[in-house]
Amino acid sequence: MEQPLNYLAKTVIEKLQDHIKALGFTPVIHFELEGCYQSNSPLKSVDFTLINQRLEQLKIAGKVIPEYWHQQWEYVSLFHGQSPLEEAEYLNKVIQLLPTLFAEQGIEQTFIRPVVWAGDKGKLAQGCQNIFSGDERAVHIPNAIQMNVSVNDGQGDNIMTEHFFGEYLQYCFLQTSLPCSLLYLPEQEAFDRFDLKTKFGLAEELCSPNDISGGHQGSIALYKQLGKHNQAMGVKPLLYDHHHNVIASECCWRETARVEHRLGAASVLYNAYVNVVFALLNIIDALEVYLEGACREQTPDNVAAKPLPHTLYSCDEAYGAIALFEQEQWFARRIDQLTATGASSKTLDQGSQSLGRRLKAAILSPYQPANIIT
Repeated sequence: MEQPLNYLAKTVIEKLQDHIKALGFTPVIHFELEGCYQSNSPLKSVDFTLINQRLEQLKIAGKVIPEYWHQQWEYVSLFHGQSPLEEAEYLNKVIQLLPTLFAEQGIEQTFIRPVVWAGDKGKLAQGCQNIFSGDERAVHIPNAIQMNVSVNDGQGDNIMTEHFFGEYLQYCFLQTSLPCSLLYLPEQEAFDRFDLKTKFGLAEELCSPNDISGGHQGSIALYKQLGKHNQAMGVKPLLYDHHHNVIASECCWRETARVEHRLGAASVLYNAYVNVVFALLNIIDALEVYLEGACREQTPDNVAAKPLPHTLYSCDEAYGAIALFEQEQWFARRIDQLTATGASSKTLDQGSQSLGRRLKAAILSPYQPANIIT
């Protein structure tokens, strides 16, 4: 039986997708998920081709590939024209199924968690990015869930580079990501992940974000001509030599322009449906300003980085992610405005059991203390 939270979130996604379609646009959302595996046999390796064949059999548009650290993997969504709801369903299935798919190859443990403590050993040689020194200290591996967002118009063209739409969408995410951090940081270890670089001296080895920042290299990055490492975006090979080296290519960065929300923590508690709702609400906010022709005017030239919450629960007079989400007003209010009968209405009967308030309550429910019957 489907969880009430998932049912509510899927209902909201369907309504938001319909609303965006009525505006004449198509939202495009893709996920990336990092994790690790461990085997009792040190020589055990994973046949990723076999895992990807299983994903294809299960009709999941994605593949699993090796990641940077030894025994670290990454699930990458494939572009098959899926809707945001379908994309959420793929990630939801992958989080549930990957431990089984790895176990089919004799892998005893598959980790989908924010930090795999002492998951590898090594220290980069000074001034190097991929050459390790002889220092074999333990490395605590951070794992992320990244959400990539763009929007196409009625002709199927990406509008991220049109009239400052991409910049304004990035600004929307920068504004909403602090009060809604519980959605993508659903457990305490997600916050421990942000401290790895400073607490364990791993700044050279790890590139995990530690604040809410923009630009094209921040934790909420807008990628147009340049990517995270200042590499050219959207490069398409055109011609190869007999050694399969690229000798001619073209740059189509407008097709690949997107906002990457890189703050999410890998976790079995991460709810793909809820995070798609979060993305669609930001898209709608940005589209409303875009249709007014006001994205450039309403996008600040500079947005200061914001600190993330340090904990799930509030402590020492500092609000945790739960309290921040309890107090924020945008998430449920925008859902109510957009899903009520006559979605253009900006007011609702506050006494009604609205869809937005029901979804927010369902998100918070697992974090509330259980009622004790005496």
